[in-house]
Formats: sequence, structure tokens, C-alpha cells
Amino acid sequence: MNFKKILIAVDNSTCSEKAAKAGYEMAEKFGSEVALVNIIEPIPANVNPDLTLAPVFLETYDNSEENSNILLKEVENKFANGIKTTYLSVVDTAAHGIIQQSDEWGSDLIVIGTYGRTGLYHFLMGSVAEHVARKSACPVLIIPNKSDLD
Repeated sequence: MNFKKILIAVDNSTCSEKAAKAGYEMAEKFGSEVALVNIIEPIPANVNPDLTLAPVFLETYDNSEENSNILLKEVENKFANGIKTTYLSVVDTAAHGIIQQSDEWGSDLIVIGTYGRTGLYHFLMGSVAEHVARKSACPVLIIPNKSDLD
């Protein structure tokens, strides 16, 4: 397989950091370009009686977008080593947003971390990584949180 475009899903977690490290290492080996994707989960909007969004929601969204860009820059600075990196940040649910951004960017591989939750929590909440792996048009590399990539 030839991975020319690797999409790495990141959030502000250690499992995401391990995925970023692994994704950039693969990109270096394959001579790939990288896209870092951070999904901003939608916040339930407060609707005013005149059907406009409450200002608090708009401020929160602006801060989330700014924080997303800061996170993507930090990940690039830590792992990119000169590898061409594109930033993708969108308001969506995690799994759907990752798959959609992967399709739009044309990635050949998605690298994503997993928390490795089991039991009732996994049953109730599901796994973003599993959902992405099932629905993605390209291969998905899932990096477990217990991975020793440190």
C-alpha cells in the first residue's frame, strides 16, 4: 500500500498524541503529506424567543475554533519534522466529522487513537475509532492508548 495522504485525528488527549506520533512516523517513511483533523463537537444552542442563537453559544464556538487551531499547531510543532501539514477543523460529531474530512481531503489512511474503554461505558458510548474503521472508505490505523510509542 502506498499512503500519500495520511489523516491524523487529534484531540487534547494522550491517546491522540500517540496517534499523532505514529501517523507522522508513517508519513516520514512513506513520504506522505499529513492532515491533522480536530472535530469541534456541537454545543446545544440556546434559542432566544425571537429564534436567534444566544450570544453565549457564538462566543463558545469562536473560542472552540481558536482552541482547535492552537491544538493543531502544537501537534504539528511537536511531531511534523518538516512534513507538509494541512489543518482541518470542523463542527460535527467526532466519527462523522473524521470520515467526512477524510473523504473530502482524499486521504489514503486515517490514524486515530483509542481510549480502550470497555464494559458498560463502551456499550453506552460506543467507540469513535470503531465507527470510523467501519464507515471509512480508506484503511484506518487504530493506536491503542496502552501503546508504548513514548
